[in-house]
Amino acid sequence: MRLSNQTLSQLPKEVVVPTYDRSKIKTKIVHLGFGAFHRAHQAVFADVLAEEHDSDWGYCEVNLIGGEAQIQDLKEQDCLFSVCEMSYDNWNTRVVGVAKEALHADIDGIQKVLDVMTRPEIAIVSITVTEKGYCYLPSTASIDTNNPLISHDIANPHAPKSVPGVIVEALRLRKEQGLKPFTVMSCDNMPENGHVTRNVVLALAKQRDPNLAQWIEDNVTFPSTMVDRIVPAATPETMVKIKKQLGGIDDPAGIAGEPFRQWVIEDNFVAGRPQWQKAGAELVGDVLPYEEMKLRMLNGSHSFFAYLGYLAGYLHIDECMQDPNYVKAARHLMLNEQATTLRVKDVDLSAYADSLLDRYRNTGLKHRTWQIAMDGTLKLPQRMLDSIRYHLADNTSFDCLALGVAAWMRYVSGVDDAGNSIDVSDPSISKIKELVANSADDENRVKALLSLTHVFGNELANNPLFVEKVTTAYLSLRDVGAKKTVEKLIQLF
Repeated sequence: MRLSNQTLSQLPKEVVVPTYDRSKIKTKIVHLGFGAFHRAHQAVFADVLAEEHDSDWGYCEVNLIGGEAQIQDLKEQDCLFSVCEMSYDNWNTRVVGVAKEALHADIDGIQKVLDVMTRPEIAIVSITVTEKGYCYLPSTASIDTNNPLISHDIANPHAPKSVPGVIVEALRLRKEQGLKPFTVMSCDNMPENGHVTRNVVLALAKQRDPNLAQWIEDNVTFPSTMVDRIVPAATPETMVKIKKQLGGIDDPAGIAGEPFRQWVIEDNFVAGRPQWQKAGAELVGDVLPYEEMKLRMLNGSHSFFAYLGYLAGYLHIDECMQDPNYVKAARHLMLNEQATTLRVKDVDLSAYADSLLDRYRNTGLKHRTWQIAMDGTLKLPQRMLDSIRYHLADNTSFDCLALGVAAWMRYVSGVDDAGNSIDVSDPSISKIKELVANSADDENRVKALLSLTHVFGNELANNPLFVEKVTTAYLSLRDVGAKKTVEKLIQLF
């Protein structure tokens, strides 16, 4: 038996279900990327607003590439799905009812997606497609025209496949039809995600029509956001627990995450927005200081744990938290090497660091180190390398950050401390494998991986102090492993 309108009444009384009239919810937001994080974050904010504040803002959920089963499941469940909050052994569950429609570009056709995006009432197009979905090239701060999706969209602008391509075509159609534009809001974990989105959309629009690009620049806003909630990828064990929470009713679209959620939003919308602040979001003028805080302290320490933890055989973050040396090193990283680089004001960063460590101890989450370690070439620059540049300019210490970079290098070399092979997942995996295969497992490995200029640029690879620190850390990881290397490091604090 599946979750649906008909089975809502059969759920355990502890499950929070929509008591609002779902027929009054209107599709005002098109969301690109119906993944785990969106379900557990932005959709929950909208559901709280509908349940507690009489909001009528609803979603059309769209997947462009992949995730066919997610969209099909949503359709079969009357667009209902469950979100569980995992706090150690205690779980709380709500059924989210603000999704009104669901589409997949490959199944329903891109034209249907564009048709929804050109409805007059669509006020926002929001996005969660991970960093690689933007086809962004950091070295040029613009779009990657060599990306196959972008090449396709340049050649076939009316049948786009990429996120930037779909947005540009939808905006072109709205302009042509005399409709007001929508706001484009990234909710992905990137610094200045609004600026990144704006840059790729404008760059692609200029490829098509400078007048269209000018219209977008003049009329469309791209607010930045900072999003925070730990949402591990669903496992078979997670799905069994979700079914139990629902009293035996199946929900393949269900997801589980931690109780904590945060959303900081740049208040810059051209066609209205929900009253997100009533559900706990913060509307601010400048998101960047909050983004930097989260990316460096939370995500940076997460990556630190992910690489060093996986190498040592720790499969989940809560296992890393059982190692007091790892905890001490991560706290030092956050407060002594990341917090000192931040511009955020009126935040107790020591308390923030301790709250993060408490969240990592949540044994209910089972957040896989392998999952966090994915796509390191896209994550390292904002999580660690920007801070390292700060320390190099300021002549201050960055030993933990250097170890984090070295641990990534050891991780992508493909073998953990027990000699087991690692399934490295990264958009640059072909180049990484080539560099690893053609370099000795010594300082030459470090030199080879530093040649990835789209990750490290040129200045870091040519900075003697940076190269020395990373090389020393790498050789220690090779010779004595991750646990002993961390143990040695904390003796320096």
